[in-house]
Amino acid sequence: MHLPAGTPRTSCAGVGWTRSVVGSGHLSVVFVGEGTTNEEEERHDGASEPDSAQIARAFLVPESTVGQPITRAKRKISDAGIPYRIPSADDLGSRLAEVLAVIYLLFNEGYLSTGGDHAQSRDLADDAEILAALLHQLMPTEPEVAGLLALIRLHRARTSTRFDHNDEIVQLQHQDRSRWNREAITDAGRLIARAAARKRPGPYQLQAAIVACHADAARWEDTDWAQIAVLYDMLLHLAPSPVTRLHRAIALRYVTGSAAALAEVDALAGDLNDYHLFHATRAELLRDLGDAARARAADERALALAANPAERSLLRQRLSWA
Repeated sequence: MHLPAGTPRTSCAGVGWTRSVVGSGHLSVVFVGEGTTNEEEERHDGASEPDSAQIARAFLVPESTVGQPITRAKRKISDAGIPYRIPSADDLGSRLAEVLAVIYLLFNEGYLSTGGDHAQSRDLADDAEILAALLHQLMPTEPEVAGLLALIRLHRARTSTRFDHNDEIVQLQHQDRSRWNREAITDAGRLIARAAARKRPGPYQLQAAIVACHADAARWEDTDWAQIAVLYDMLLHLAPSPVTRLHRAIALRYVTGSAAALAEVDALAGDLNDYHLFHATRAELLRDLGDAARARAADERALALAANPAERSLLRQRLSWA
């Protein structure tokens, strides 16, 4: 990607990259997995957890791909009598990536549900933030733990503005930024800066820095899209994925224009044809370019694939305006 001359290379939130909680039952659930005994399940039945269908939707794979390994893992844990506890400090590192992924998934499902009757689940989002905060207390020098906690807090800072009184989605550009939780945003910025100082950038830190760019903008028009595109390039270098490429293309819409962004999006058709946001993004770009018929077809495809009730409602509104 060729960015305009003078594009800044430092991220938002002050980041400057160049290319006793051991007794917590909730955190034990995550470290050990789902292979608890009935007695343990009763003792920790307040801990929310996504099912295999939710996990599969989050990773864009068939449910059987997720469900079968989970079943095997439960059997192995039960047969081996693995104790229900947080591992020692020496063992934490080997499991950290998986634990962070579970907390991230838990938050995403709470932030915008992938199925069911509710657009979001604040209980799941609450649990994810609690787990991330506990993990940060346990591992305060791990930059990716701080990055995930910052990412969650930045997203949650907008909680009161994300839906209207009818539970309809309020898109980012239309949110009342005066109602965002500035204390949470400032706290998240400190977490990102401290993590960045350790010079070990990772996917959660980069995602947090991207969201911080949005949080730092006083108005939608002030968003530093060129900086966001740079951060997505860094994220793709560390953790390439079709969904991240899709998000990068959205940023490019505001940097190099809708035609260039659409070319990037269309290149992802083979990977994301069954992903509703792929088609919703195409619809926006096609509408920018004056292709109303193809935009409508893309929105119709997105609606057919979407499961979240608030997203479905937004797509129906777009179709009614077309």
